[in-house]
Amino acid sequence: MKYYIIIPAYNEEAFMSLTLQSLVEQTVLATKIVVVNDNSTDKTPEIVSEFASKYPFITLVNKKSDAIHLPGSKVIQAFHEGEKNIDDNYDIIVKADADLIFPKNYFETIIKHFQSNKRIGMVGGFCYIEKNGNWVLENLTDKNHIRGALKAYRKETFKQIDGLKPQMGWDTVDELLCKFYHWKVVTDESLHVKHLKPTGASYNQAARFKQGEAFYTLGYGFFITAVASLKLAMRKGKPLLFLDYIKGFWKAKRENKTMLVTPEQAKFVRKYRWKKMKEKLF
Repeated sequence: MKYYIIIPAYNEEAFMSLTLQSLVEQTVLATKIVVVNDNSTDKTPEIVSEFASKYPFITLVNKKSDAIHLPGSKVIQAFHEGEKNIDDNYDIIVKADADLIFPKNYFETIIKHFQSNKRIGMVGGFCYIEKNGNWVLENLTDKNHIRGALKAYRKETFKQIDGLKPQMGWDTVDELLCKFYHWKVVTDESLHVKHLKPTGASYNQAARFKQGEAFYTLGYGFFITAVASLKLAMRKGKPLLFLDYIKGFWKAKRENKTMLVTPEQAKFVRKYRWKKMKEKLF
């Protein structure tokens, strides 16, 4: 199976070469790797250009955008720019971050999962961060969720869910829509990916409000949002984040923000979330 990778990158000179080196050392190489340099002010584009001169399957694309890092919108707009520079001759499309080190067998293993069952729509490994000299699981989500840093989609699935949405919540709604359309989501605990920059390291309060907005636009409703907000805040070890998330939810509700899902899909999402909560409680 042929896979294409699109990597949005903004000021990643500290990590970019490590990510690309891990990709060119894969046991099964990508057919295309497109790195979208999103208005970087450092040496990110020079690093990518150096790799592209050695490896013809790597392409640099330059994009101009604001430097403000609001989660979701900036990175997925860059991803969309990358999509303009690929053809349709792939079996798997991957959205990857520019601060990862993949194990050499990562994509060989991902492909084997897709080949094992035609109803598998998404596959991913797990992100590990360095703490006190050890690489430990970046435990921000349930183990059945694929982190936004390393999403791999079957082409048919990717097209059915209508690609990635340029707003926070994109990396949750994709999996919920997979389940809505009866695709399977697979996570592989044997695949340890080094995540060199912890998630949310550069987020400000406006970005944290966006998390609450995402819960609203996913169709969660208030009670599910409250549970999800408390759970996420506790996992991050910052209980007061709960308040930012809730404020973001009510702000989005007041402003009647555009939903990421249809009314039918929102009903499915709430039913699915309730089911998962009950499974954990009883």
